Amino acid sequence: MRGPHNILRLIRTGATFERSGAMGVALDALEAPPRLRIAARVLGWPFRWLGYKGDPNLPPVTRAITALGPAYIKFGQILSTRADVVGTELAGQLRMLQDRLPPFPTDQARQIVAAELRQPVDLLFSEFSEPVAAASIAQVHRARVRDSGREVAVKVLRPGIGAAFRRDIDAFHFAASIIEALSPGSRRLRPRDVVSHFESVVTGEQDMRLEAAAASEFAENTRGDANFQVPRPHWPLSGRRILTSDWAEGLPMGDRDALIAAGHDVTHIATRVVQLFLQHALRDGFFHADMHHGNLKVAPNGDVIAYDFGIMGEIDEYTRRIYAEILMGFIKRDYRRVARVHFEAGYVPRDRDEAQFARALRAVGEPIFGADASQISMASLLAYLFEVTERFGMRTQTQLILLQRTMVVVEGVARSVDPQLNIWEAARPVVSDYIRSNLGPKALARDMARVAQTVGRYGPLLPQIVEHALWDRAHPDGVRPPPQPRARVPLWLVALLSLVAGAALGLGLG
Repeated sequence: MRGPHNILRLIRTGATFERSGAMGVALDALEAPPRLRIAARVLGWPFRWLGYKGDPNLPPVTRAITALGPAYIKFGQILSTRADVVGTELAGQLRMLQDRLPPFPTDQARQIVAAELRQPVDLLFSEFSEPVAAASIAQVHRARVRDSGREVAVKVLRPGIGAAFRRDIDAFHFAASIIEALSPGSRRLRPRDVVSHFESVVTGEQDMRLEAAAASEFAENTRGDANFQVPRPHWPLSGRRILTSDWAEGLPMGDRDALIAAGHDVTHIATRVVQLFLQHALRDGFFHADMHHGNLKVAPNGDVIAYDFGIMGEIDEYTRRIYAEILMGFIKRDYRRVARVHFEAGYVPRDRDEAQFARALRAVGEPIFGADASQISMASLLAYLFEVTERFGMRTQTQLILLQRTMVVVEGVARSVDPQLNIWEAARPVVSDYIRSNLGPKALARDMARVAQTVGRYGPLLPQIVEHALWDRAHPDGVRPPPQPRARVPLWLVALLSLVAGAALGLGLG
């Protein structure tokens, strides 16, 4: 229930950061301005005694986040990939949030598996290990299927995780409402919509059947992708609270030293991570939206292995084309093109100046090109980009939240593997191929063929549509024909659809 009782939850958040010693560390890492530092200390210090103690053996920020619960852990996972934003030391500390959280007892996991599959664990698996990884939503056990002898990973949902998330998200909704009420300028960022989007994502992540379906679809989409593997789900051994899939053997993506020691080409791996994400987002419109280090491995042959498909992103074809044009504009340093696409897509209000927006984008992009990756302050770039969105009244595009978030995470992962990676050069071939395939004459022909197919499905109704359109035009105040299933379509639109259908059929068959 959303209400003032959530004030205590928000105060406790600040108090926990203050009590654990994380407040100063976090503010320093994010290079917070003086006003924010003062406000945070004033709000946190008096209520320090209300904060959760957490595990004193953990570093301060990690200690605070783990004490606050799963929703906060999700944000910490994102920050763990951005050493360029929070610093190498803090990013390394936060990396434990990806798969090294305290597990729940194995006996409890076995009970959940037995209840979900309605058979004792020992009848299903000849081996069932202690937890090998534990994250905010679930933990993983290594097992062997008794019937086939196949080695698998059994992912088990944490008990009570739904209630814990609802409590946190309830507080987030309340905070978003307060922010919008106190700061009308923040409404363009749509904080309540952002929280609602986050809520829908994590709610879906708690049903392992949906994750199994996502893994299956993702595996089918990517079966032809070079140097990429997706563990397939085992449907008979999966349910709402458990997911059984192929075991993925490989080195953790986050262990750069181990990758080098094993003889892997870290530059190739980093480049491949970026390119795979863009291929899936642009080509398929269906992509892994939680690609942090804990969900990626490198196989002995150098293939990238992705797993944990609880959060998947999906974008329509129109948005994909817009996104590709924006990326290509940055790659070619054509900031006028980037600005124009933003205006055409409605991301920037029409009353703003396109030329000024293009110059603001140039200030974002130019520091990246020609600079060594280690010299780029991503924190400064993100801060300036936020200023640009505020200056030009850009509203948050909720359909792009997962895409933008994943791009930030993927870049962070790639640069942790190869700190000198040029993200734009890695992206260029994928974006160029997509634009050639989807923004030229062939793409136009495909679009028109789809229009023809759509019109064709309504073929049996076209005579009635034409008849009623002609009758309405000739007798605007007269007696209408007897009611029949029909669509009220203007005559000019009927003629246009007919012409488009004919042209599309010609292009599609030619």
